[in-house]
Amino acid sequence: MPATPSPATPSPAVPPVAADPAAAVVPTGRGRRTLLLGIETSCDETAAAVVARHDDGSFEVLSSVVSSQIDLHARFGGVVPEVASRAHLERLDPVVAEALAVAGIRGRDLDAVAATAGPGLVGALLVGVSAAKALALVWDVPFVAVNHLEAHLFAPLLQEPDVAFPLLVLLVSGGHTLLLGMDAPGAYRVLGRTVDDAAGEAFDKVARYLGLGYPGGPAVDRLATSGDATAIAFPRSMLHDGLALSFSGLKTSVVNHVRRNPDVATADVAASFQEAVVDVLVHKARRAAAGIGAVGMSLAGGVAANRRLRARWVEAAAAGGLRAHLPSPAYCTDNAAMVAAAGLWRLAEHGPSALGCGVDPNLSLADD
Repeated sequence: MPATPSPATPSPAVPPVAADPAAAVVPTGRGRRTLLLGIETSCDETAAAVVARHDDGSFEVLSSVVSSQIDLHARFGGVVPEVASRAHLERLDPVVAEALAVAGIRGRDLDAVAATAGPGLVGALLVGVSAAKALALVWDVPFVAVNHLEAHLFAPLLQEPDVAFPLLVLLVSGGHTLLLGMDAPGAYRVLGRTVDDAAGEAFDKVARYLGLGYPGGPAVDRLATSGDATAIAFPRSMLHDGLALSFSGLKTSVVNHVRRNPDVATADVAASFQEAVVDVLVHKARRAAAGIGAVGMSLAGGVAANRRLRARWVEAAAAGGLRAHLPSPAYCTDNAAMVAAAGLWRLAEHGPSALGCGVDPNLSLADD
């Protein structure tokens, strides 16, 4: 069974790991499994994970460590790129050391090192990719550059090795909202996308307006549980207009409603707003799944941790006779285990990346 990542978030000062933890070493058995260290620094999470890929194609998470920068950015109400980059520089070495220690291996036991090369904040990406290349050189193993969007698509495979295809995937986060047809790992079709704000961006902006703090998504999710989702009839934008999505107008509707009704219960606003977002996402996903003959529906991305979306997703899949795939919340938000899984697949199918490759803050999926 795959290991479940620890819910605990290490502090910036992660305790140093013994230089030679020989007693904890687990033989890699390179003929039986491939071990890879994944590094994720695309935004405000400094993460490292050791993941094994077995001969049958299944993944095993040996460690997954995430050091969150939420407290650093909360005072600004959002991520400050320069602050994020500096924090990655300070935290990455101890996070990698902890990931190796928890996995019970040395660096020389690894078969490869992978890192997110885009999309994301350019400075943050450079920290992770530079570190991964240096480690690959030191340990004399291949380096693999990973697309952050593709990494999210591998999250369900970390816990469910028997995922069947074609799969409808909703990749929904602070920067992206995409409906994807996944015919197999590496074979993706972009079916629909937001024409303005991503769903996660709308959550953050509404939360900021309501004074709920940062990050906005979890704050709205928590408050919505005590509100009435039917209290306010917020619009469902572009509900019947193909597979395109839009959330900017919904955000504006929330602002206008609160201005006109200053005494409205904030919990009701949060619940009604959240329900409007979820209604659109689920409706479009069901339509897209039927259009490609999907046998399953998968969530991916940070907003996939939203409890209301997860509950409605299961209901929608069951109504369509499809299998629902819900990565654990720890694998929905940015983490290095999904980066490692994507890196392992890329290494096996396409080989290592050139050490001269750079980062691309605007990197997209192949046909995006």
